[in-house]
Amino acid sequence: MRRTMKFAAAGAAAALALGACAPAADEAAGGGADGAEGDVAVEVGMITSITGPLAAYGATYQQGFEAGLDYATDGTGEVDGVDLSIEWVDDQGNPDTAVQHARTMIGEGTDVIAGSVASGVAVAVAEQAAQNETLFLSGPAATDALTGVNEQTFRSGRQTIQDVATAATFLEDLDGAKIVVFGQDNAFGQGNVSSVEAVLGAEGAEVEPILVPEDATEFTPFAQQILAAEPDMVFVAWAGATTGAMWEALSQQQVLEDTTVVTGLADRASYQAYGPGSGDIQFLNHYFPGATGNEASQAMDAFLEENGNEPDLFTVDGFVAAQMLVHAVEEGQGETPAMIDALEGWTFDSVKGELTVRAEDHALIQPMFQVKLVDQDGEWVPELVETADAEAVAPPVAAE
Repeated sequence: MRRTMKFAAAGAAAALALGACAPAADEAAGGGADGAEGDVAVEVGMITSITGPLAAYGATYQQGFEAGLDYATDGTGEVDGVDLSIEWVDDQGNPDTAVQHARTMIGEGTDVIAGSVASGVAVAVAEQAAQNETLFLSGPAATDALTGVNEQTFRSGRQTIQDVATAATFLEDLDGAKIVVFGQDNAFGQGNVSSVEAVLGAEGAEVEPILVPEDATEFTPFAQQILAAEPDMVFVAWAGATTGAMWEALSQQQVLEDTTVVTGLADRASYQAYGPGSGDIQFLNHYFPGATGNEASQAMDAFLEENGNEPDLFTVDGFVAAQMLVHAVEEGQGETPAMIDALEGWTFDSVKGELTVRAEDHALIQPMFQVKLVDQDGEWVPELVETADAEAVAPPVAAE
């Protein structure tokens, strides 16, 4: 068996996409093709951010995928004699570019599409997967819209509702609790308000948004608004260049000391960004290096170290994607309906622990983590506080 790894430059791949003919219905149905010697060959298209603003996430996803493929195949790269041809292309974080790649790959006979760091990309590719009856294994993209969107789409990472549900584990009782959602007045901040209202509000919490204009540079007045609201918890949803100034204001106004402040712990690059009040922040987390020490985690860490890399926030999403791919190919031999059947309801052990692909809507049921930052030789490093049970933070079943 051979496992082919191809890397396509963004410009060249886009040109191919523009020149490709649309697949006929029978060509797009997704199925294993016979190789040169009669063996089944499965074509896998990995569409993710290799360049652009999310390139760092795309890189860790790709590294995790390689580690997961090594683990899932016991280091052989072989899947029961099935030839995997894996091609990586750059979506640049652009949905239109991703769709062009997907159309080209499907037109050329690709059986499985995977990748997608950006939510907008994932949603666009999921639509192509449904139209062409091609299996799609979405990656780190967290949008809840992917869950239950169609029968061809699965996910190898967590979704936003699981983040929000993890925030709830920091309070003993949600009924009657007052939660301030502190964020920027943009789609990201407004989306987090909606998620907190949908998840925590449904459990009896009173949710109050405090949204800050995107061009704001002085955050003391907003910190004072938080204190005046007297919340039981502050859920912070923030991104961008003003992050450091925002956290400094919350620390100076003693918001971090006076109430429970919860936010998501991002990648390694963010650990030093929360300022002197880092130790007072409660972090919900998808994954951080050292979160677990199981067999899969040890194997992933060893593979990464051997290849000059280290684990990060989205490395596990690539690792899980490879496990799902291998299982689907083992059971389905590249035939889309059979691969879907193989993944639906599948429970398996991975880096984060036991994971289950929920059959009803393809949500990935998984544990989440409570984390704190501790000062270690002058640097802030993450430390596990508690593991949130997978079922306790599971999203509701998506409506059909």
